[in-house]
Amino acid sequence: MSTRKNVALVVGAQGVIGGNLIEHLSTLEDWEVIGLSRRAATPSRPNVKHVSVDLLDPKDVRAKLSDLTHVTHVFYAAYQDRPTWAELVPPNLAMLVNVVEAIEPVARGLRHISLMQGYKVYGAHLGPFKTPARESDAGHMPPEFNVDQQSFLEARQKGKAWTWSAIRPSVVCGFGLGNPMNLAMVIAVYASISKELGVPLRFPGKVAAYDKLLEMTDAGLLAKATVWAATSEACANQAFNINNGDLFRWNEMWPKIARFFDLEVAPPLTMSLDVVMADKAPLWKRMIEKHGLEPLPYEAVSSWRFGDFVFSWDYDMFADGSKARRAGFHEYVETEAMFLGIFGDLRRRRIIP
Repeated sequence: MSTRKNVALVVGAQGVIGGNLIEHLSTLEDWEVIGLSRRAATPSRPNVKHVSVDLLDPKDVRAKLSDLTHVTHVFYAAYQDRPTWAELVPPNLAMLVNVVEAIEPVARGLRHISLMQGYKVYGAHLGPFKTPARESDAGHMPPEFNVDQQSFLEARQKGKAWTWSAIRPSVVCGFGLGNPMNLAMVIAVYASISKELGVPLRFPGKVAAYDKLLEMTDAGLLAKATVWAATSEACANQAFNINNGDLFRWNEMWPKIARFFDLEVAPPLTMSLDVVMADKAPLWKRMIEKHGLEPLPYEAVSSWRFGDFVFSWDYDMFADGSKARRAGFHEYVETEAMFLGIFGDLRRRRIIP
C-alpha cells in the first residue's frame, strides 16, 4: 500500500452517493476529504472539509478550487436534474468540465478522476435494453450526458499522468435528504403515509413492472467499490458496473417491505406518485408533530418523480457485475437486507415514524 497521503475531492458531497462516499473515506486513515456542494455543510468528522460552490459558474469554481493544490483524487458525483434528456446534457457536462479545468492545473499530484454514471449509458432509461448489460456493449443514440462526460474525460486524459474510471451503479439506495433520486426515501415516506391514512401498501407503478427482474446498488457498497477502482492500477481508464449482486422482483420484495411497516398489501394500482402525493405536505407536517419526527420540509423527504420513473420499468433492469469481480472487487449486499436496514436507519434518525 502506498504511504502517500490521499486527498479526495468529492464533488456532489450532499447527495446519496457523495455523502456515503465521504462517510466511507472518512473512516480510512490515509485519506483527507474535501466535499464540494452548493449547500453549505458542517463537517461531521475532523478530516472532512466542506466547500460551497456553484459548479455552473466557472469563475466561482476556479476561485474556490484554486488553493486545493494537494488533491490527489477527484470523485465526481454531482448531478442537476432537468425535465428532458436533452436538457440534462449542458449543465451536467459543464459542471464536470468546470471542475476538471479548475483542479487539473493546480493539483500537480492529481492521480485519478472517478466519474459516477449509471445504466443510462446502456439506454436503460429509454426502454427495454439488452440484459445483462455489459461495459463493452454498443452505444446508443444521444442525447446522454453520462456518455458525453466520459468522452470528455477520455480526451482530456490523453498524455496525462492521471487516470480515470467510470462507475456504473443501478438505482443507488442509502441515507440522504433533499435529493431528486432517492428510491429508499420514496418507499419509506409512501409507506409511512399509507399507514397514517389506514390504506394498504399498493405498488404504484405499471402493473407489468411488478414481476420484472431488477437490481439495486447499496450506497455503502458503491462507496467501497468507487475507492477500490480509483486506487487500483488494474482499473485505470475503464468502466465498471457495480451492483449488489442479487436480483429481485417487486412482487416478491413489496410484501416484505409492507411487513416492515406493518401494512397489508393490496394489488398494484398504477398511479403517478408525483400527482397523488402532491397534496400530502400538510399531512406530513401533522405526522412530524404527532410522532416527534425531525422537522424536515416535505420536499426534502419526497422524490416522487424519481419513484414514478423507477416503478414504470416494465422490462428487466440489470447489468453484469462480473468485470469488477474479475478485477478484484468481491463485496456484495443482499438487497432485502439493504432496504430494511435503510428503513430502520430512517426510524432511528426520526425521519419516519
